[in-house]
Amino acid sequence: MSSKEDIEQVMGKLKAQRDELRVQMHLAKAEVKEEWDDLERKWEHVEARLEKVGHEAKDSAGEVGAALSTVAEEIGSAYQRIKRSLS
Repeated sequence: MSSKEDIEQVMGKLKAQRDELRVQMHLAKAEVKEEWDDLERKWEHVEARLEKVGHEAKDSAGEVGAALSTVAEEIGSAYQRIKRSLS
């Protein structure tokens, strides 16, 4: 998953999960909030790197895209853990 469209699709799904969880965060326990704060830092990093991918040469963009894909999967898994703990 290194094409721009694939990355944008993953980011769109993560954004939807993020927005949904943000609404529920006011009810979360302290440890969930701590995990959320860590994920927010990762999210900001991924967004910044994604912008940079758009400006890099095509060859290196694939490598950066693969790395972003890995981080996006980690964030998605963490969002699922938080969602389960809020239910």
